[in-house]
Amino acid sequence: METTKPSGHAFDWHFGLPTLRGTTLTLREVRPDDAPSLLLMLGSEEVAEFVSPLPNTVEGFSGFIAEALSERAIGRSFCFAVVPYGYEDAMGVFQVRGLDAAFQSAEWGFGLGSPFWGSGIFVEAANLVIEFSFKVVGVNRLEARSITANRRGNSALSKLGALQEGVLRRSFQRDGRYFDQILWSILRDEWHARNQFFKQKFH
Repeated sequence: METTKPSGHAFDWHFGLPTLRGTTLTLREVRPDDAPSLLLMLGSEEVAEFVSPLPNTVEGFSGFIAEALSERAIGRSFCFAVVPYGYEDAMGVFQVRGLDAAFQSAEWGFGLGSPFWGSGIFVEAANLVIEFSFKVVGVNRLEARSITANRRGNSALSKLGALQEGVLRRSFQRDGRYFDQILWSILRDEWHARNQFFKQKFH
């Protein structure tokens, strides 16, 4: 994970997120001018089918971004925009929200425009977010919830090393219907051990 930060200042994510650079994308903090591209990428029915209700207007996404910046400033959550190389606009987001005052346990959610599904961008972005959460923020347990019917999302979480802890029955409501969700978790020590294993095995 390569990060950039203001020269001469000690990094503290409460004052702003760093830029994380991968091989195919950049992660940076969401900003107000991301609203139109996020509406375009995340407003489609195929993206919205398996996630919590998203804004359906530019103004709605502007409000989402303003709230994300405010929540980061008080240390409750942070939100990265996904910017693939060759693009300037956000094509998706990753948001991590603390579940306790110390941010030891957190829940993450994500959305990526369907043109980038299957491109490998999601996996690389997710790994950067996980590493940042564990190494910089100090998260110990990272949780995710995914509707049982979301095969693509559940497969991606499994490939990232998340473990399925159980099924939360009828825990998600959309359009007047209730759906079961799978509860996934990644623990910091297991993540580090897994990554070290792959480094030793394949490098």
